[in-house]
Amino acid sequence: MPSSKTSRYEEASIRVLKGLEPVKQRPGMYTRTDNPLHIVQEVVDNAADEALAGFGKRIGVTLHADGSVSVDDDGRGIPFGLHPDEGVPVVEIVFTRLHAGGKFDKGAGGAYSFSGGLHGVGVSVTNALAKKLQVTVWRDGEVAKIGFAGGDVAQPLAVRKAAAGERRHGTQVRVWPDAKYFDSVELPRHELVHLLRSKAVLMPGVTVTLTVEKPGQKEPDTQTWLYKGGLRDYLLQSLPAEPLIPLFEGEHYAEEGETENFAEGEGAAWCVAFTDEGAVLRESYVNLIPTVAGGTHEAGLKEGLFAAVKGFIEMHALLPKGVKLMSDDVFSRASFVLSAKVLDPQFQGQIKERLNSRDALRLVSGYVRPALELWLNQHVDVGRKLAELVIRQAQVRQRAAQKVEKKKGSGVAVLPGKLTDCESRDLSVNEVFLVEGDSAGGSAKMGRDKETQAVLPLRGKVLNAWEVERDLLFKNNEIHDIAVAIGVDPHGPHDDPDLSGLRYGKICILSDADVDGAHIQVLLLTLFFRHFPKLIERGHVYVARPPLYRIDAPARGKKPAAKLYALDDGELEATLDKLRKEGAREGSWTISRFKGLGEMNAEQLWETTLNPDTRRLLPVSVGAFGFDATVATLNKLMGKGEAAARRELMELRADAVEVDV
Repeated sequence: MPSSKTSRYEEASIRVLKGLEPVKQRPGMYTRTDNPLHIVQEVVDNAADEALAGFGKRIGVTLHADGSVSVDDDGRGIPFGLHPDEGVPVVEIVFTRLHAGGKFDKGAGGAYSFSGGLHGVGVSVTNALAKKLQVTVWRDGEVAKIGFAGGDVAQPLAVRKAAAGERRHGTQVRVWPDAKYFDSVELPRHELVHLLRSKAVLMPGVTVTLTVEKPGQKEPDTQTWLYKGGLRDYLLQSLPAEPLIPLFEGEHYAEEGETENFAEGEGAAWCVAFTDEGAVLRESYVNLIPTVAGGTHEAGLKEGLFAAVKGFIEMHALLPKGVKLMSDDVFSRASFVLSAKVLDPQFQGQIKERLNSRDALRLVSGYVRPALELWLNQHVDVGRKLAELVIRQAQVRQRAAQKVEKKKGSGVAVLPGKLTDCESRDLSVNEVFLVEGDSAGGSAKMGRDKETQAVLPLRGKVLNAWEVERDLLFKNNEIHDIAVAIGVDPHGPHDDPDLSGLRYGKICILSDADVDGAHIQVLLLTLFFRHFPKLIERGHVYVARPPLYRIDAPARGKKPAAKLYALDDGELEATLDKLRKEGAREGSWTISRFKGLGEMNAEQLWETTLNPDTRRLLPVSVGAFGFDATVATLNKLMGKGEAAARRELMELRADAVEVDV
């Protein structure tokens, strides 16, 4: 029933958020809101980018007694002249406008070739969430000052000539975080120390200082970090246990004309230690930004290490009969520090905790693997020690899997003939893909990792099982094959089914990225929700997201030609916008639309959809609406007696649907 106060929806109802308003309205979309460390880190990252570009040797952070934080560097200094297009001082634009900065200019002569701050919303977010922010710039013999309050200019830019004693260059930013946007305005000291120390590690020769002022204390506490030995010194000092073999370290960066795949300067530096006991230490960075959740660069290190060690073991015939190696057998005892340089990194979320760039996997793996192969073959005794450790890990893993297998009992149903099974029986790693169509199933079989990935092709559309009695389910061959393949019998939401026969930790629905594919996806989700609800409840069911488009992008600036993928129209448009910003001429790219998974070759399907390190796999859960609401929705969509309600829904809402034909 409409309320007595009629809600009006008209032209004036639409509100346009300007300037920094989007950040103030939804700060959690742009930063961590538990404390202000990330907004301070944005300023530190900018100072580090100056050092990374070769223009600074010092970064100083001060925690002032009044709760403010200042970051001081000796870089080039933010330009403060008028912007040629905007007619506003550049330093003002940097701190007051989203998506503005020097990191977008990647062409020849750009201010930054490699940088961590790439989204252009960094220090503007810092300003938006601060009660007050002051910027002082020393540049070209002049000193410029500007002040902000609540994100707006409070003290207009003032420029004067530098006095005799202050002839320097650089930037100082002092920020007072606004408590209303954060759970606590206290900076977590150990995280800040870790951040600053890591900057010093990754930039040998750069001095990083933390100064803490305390009320009533004349002399502040100061910590200084200057590492000349880089990654090796840091890893050795931080390791909780003695390394089993000497450290494996190296670095490699692409040179001009060396490869078509990567831009000049892209690459990585790494230091790896193997220990046979104790905790492992793992830290990775992209353009000096700590990626605490890892990402594709760590996956590249893992792949490179595994390929090289496996090759060494096979070449020297060290593998005992019946033992199969997996990448975790090598990686589980590896501690490392990895520093990657990527020209245009794609991060997951604005706080940049995880790297998503697909090319970074090939970049790091392609440089680590040959370096380790050479190193192992130059130090065969070391290689044999490492091989012993890896084989021991594999044997422990296989024994653990066998113990689980015994509990399952000996009565095993005959698996469907069209199932291409995986070799592993370890639920923590193995997965089955329910694939739409035989042609796509063929590509999936060729492109999969046969150790951990199984493929079950489905012919045609699966039966709508919403109103099918459980006893009659197996009349349908496809449903019968799915149940036998996964090893679990149909059950209800209140049953306590025997899941000991479950054969795969992940059951992944893989269908085309079009309307027919979406229909098959809904039919399979209906089947699992209605007749295998405990698999959803325990997090075993997933939906794979294959791309709908491939974009063949031309070379632009330092970026070589590349194949890019987009999930849907929105992501396609975002990718094209990005190409335009990078200097690609309008129409210089080629867009291909995949009519179905069968059009992808095995390599494309692996890279975009099957590879655990580069794919997008969505977990299926009941969600916030709860079980009963989900039942009601599915009943309306899938129930045979709901045709009239569906017709009414289509008559009312059909004009809101974008038809994919």
